[in-house]
Amino acid sequence: MIRPVLRYGEQVLHQAAAPITEITPDIQQLIDDMVQTMYAAPGIGLAATQVGVPLRIFVADVSGGHNPGDLVTFINPEVVEVDGTQYEDEGCLSVPGFNATMARPARAVVKGLARNGREQVIEGTGLLARCLQHEMDHLDGTLFVDRLRGLQKDLIVRRIRKLSRSGKW
Repeated sequence: MIRPVLRYGEQVLHQAAAPITEITPDIQQLIDDMVQTMYAAPGIGLAATQVGVPLRIFVADVSGGHNPGDLVTFINPEVVEVDGTQYEDEGCLSVPGFNATMARPARAVVKGLARNGREQVIEGTGLLARCLQHEMDHLDGTLFVDRLRGLQKDLIVRRIRKLSRSGKW
């Protein structure tokens, strides 16, 4: 089932998600729904908080569905290691129509549980590193806009407020 993606300003997006204590059939259904929602959006990553569920789960596929082997699911993920720096354009399904160039580590190592409950460790570079860190931010209640500073952030937040007041957000 494709779920609605919440937008910047919704409370659950700005709060840390809770850890999962048991991988139940409901959690498996949530993961299936998140994958369908991510591909339908279309996007390359989606955190459970973005569909209104404050749990530490995210899905990611930097191929956008073109390579089924690229799909990863993380339950209770943690960043183990980061290094380097990359500057690239970044956007978000919860902030549609907006993007900004921002710095992220060029390499990220994330560990957590796969959907089958087994521990996994994934090392990402380039776009995958950016995606992993972006989704980890969501689980901590941070959106990419929150990482921006100065005029760049002010312009985006002002436009969102204006769209919100006019009922277009």
